[in-house]
Amino acid sequence: MTHRGLVRVADIDDFDVMIDARSPSEYALDHIPGAINCPVLDDDERRTVGTIYKQTGAFEARRVGGAMVAANLARHLNERFADKPPDWKPLVYCWRGGLRSGSMVAWLRLVGWDAQQLAGGYKSFRHDVIDRLAVCIPRLRLQVICGATGSAKTRVLQALAARGEQVLDLEGLARHKGSLLGALPGVPQPSQKAFETQLATALKPFDLERTVYVEGESARIGRISLPIPLVERMRGGNCIEVVATPEARLEYLLRDYAYLGDNSESLATQLGMLKEMQGKETVARWQAWARTHALSPLFEELMRLHYDPHYARSQARHFAKWEARHRIAATDLSDTGIEAIADAVLTLPPV
Repeated sequence: MTHRGLVRVADIDDFDVMIDARSPSEYALDHIPGAINCPVLDDDERRTVGTIYKQTGAFEARRVGGAMVAANLARHLNERFADKPPDWKPLVYCWRGGLRSGSMVAWLRLVGWDAQQLAGGYKSFRHDVIDRLAVCIPRLRLQVICGATGSAKTRVLQALAARGEQVLDLEGLARHKGSLLGALPGVPQPSQKAFETQLATALKPFDLERTVYVEGESARIGRISLPIPLVERMRGGNCIEVVATPEARLEYLLRDYAYLGDNSESLATQLGMLKEMQGKETVARWQAWARTHALSPLFEELMRLHYDPHYARSQARHFAKWEARHRIAATDLSDTGIEAIADAVLTLPPV
């Protein structure tokens, strides 16, 4: 058995696996990247123990809860941990490094594994995420990729990443395309905490002396709020505008949002949220197109009447260096055209 001092977040990589001993709902809300969920109490069991604690007291809650913990640990030993070798080194955590992870560590050590407990549990990891964002974000050397809806900005970022550039794909982390119709079919957005964990993880390998490319986002992507310092950093960054023709953008949108036609009624419902801005008559026409799968005229009018006027108003207001932006014209947003845009971006002077 290795005798260690307190195990901190910085020591995580020293272990073979991280085990999240919290309930499935806690794990789903957010967890340390790469951790596996082996709860010592599931959600129903936690509620039961909590009710007993309030109604009867701590002793009875521990007695009942202890039996549940023992049964769950026995199941994990027989199933999840059955094939682990004698030199296996797991790191276990719960909410704040207390009884749940402590009980699992005790059992694993009795078997003979070098199990350790994360000091402070998930809460210490959460503090590390917040600290990392606070340190890294103000130092980011951002080049902000802008462009009207349908300018293939995310695809340009992906092409830059394939060339070895540092790219921060906020829409990818948020699992949302950032507009009214940006929800991805069958893909829920992460919780706010999980998004921040993924953001901190994405920033961790960055060389803060090199340029980081990011899409010019609003303060919210779907229901995810971007950290205010990141929004401020983007708004003060150098801008590169992809100026694509309406025809190229429409062709791209028809490919990139083709799945919207798979659920016409849901699309029509979403469009109904624009009645106050666009008027009942216009939105009724759009909803009729949605229900008949007429995406081409729908997307053309959405661009011309809704997205483009908003884009034109918002960019100069939000980006401090907008007037000094670099502009890259594009008539082709096919794979070949996107590669050409990425090449053009890399010919521009660095931040």
